[in-house]
Amino acid sequence: MSDLWTMVWKEWRDAFFPQGRLANVGSLMFIALLGVVFPLIDRQGWLTLSAPMVLLNIFFPYYYILVYIGDSFAGERERHTLETLLASRISDRAILWGKVVSTVGYIWGMTLVASILSMGVVNLAQGRGPWMFYSPFGLWLGVLSLSLLACLFSASGGILVSLHSRTARQAAQTFSLGSLGLFLAVYFAVKALPPRWFAGLSGSQILFVVILFLAVLDAILLAISMASFRRERLIIN
Repeated sequence: MSDLWTMVWKEWRDAFFPQGRLANVGSLMFIALLGVVFPLIDRQGWLTLSAPMVLLNIFFPYYYILVYIGDSFAGERERHTLETLLASRISDRAILWGKVVSTVGYIWGMTLVASILSMGVVNLAQGRGPWMFYSPFGLWLGVLSLSLLACLFSASGGILVSLHSRTARQAAQTFSLGSLGLFLAVYFAVKALPPRWFAGLSGSQILFVVILFLAVLDAILLAISMASFRRERLIIN
């Protein structure tokens, strides 16, 4: 755990506190869009979990992770700092998990902050009247869980690609195209299923199936990433 938190602090410092300055312009834009701008456009529909609210809370953090995750190993290789990291006494597992936890923790944390902020923004914009909360509350928790799993998928898949990429740009492009291909494959697979399979399912049940599918996919990607991460191989390369 000590090695893990050392890696998490290193990643946060390098990505968000470069040279002692807070590089938070992108983070502020993320919170402003997801916590203020989009909720003001959707208003009450935001708190009743409209389709735009659900999609934005899932795909917005997913693609935002791509800004950072391609830099995880390919960026270190470009800056010639990967050798120093691999020469440290930090364990292989702590290095890999540190990069995953730091990225997912930061960006999903911003998603959670924006989600809570948006509730206050919508209520203030509505003016007088009783204070409204997300409804149904359980479905909102499901959306946050799905958002977390989407972030984990983006981070674990991005790190797997970054391990085998020469540059951060190449890693981001490769994973973006791979994600698009996966989404299209899932879309056409779902379209090919008989409609009666979904006729008796409620929105909550469909959300549960999606969460379960994504959790299994995340576990597979993390297992492949852990199997692919070999310090000796990276040092030689």
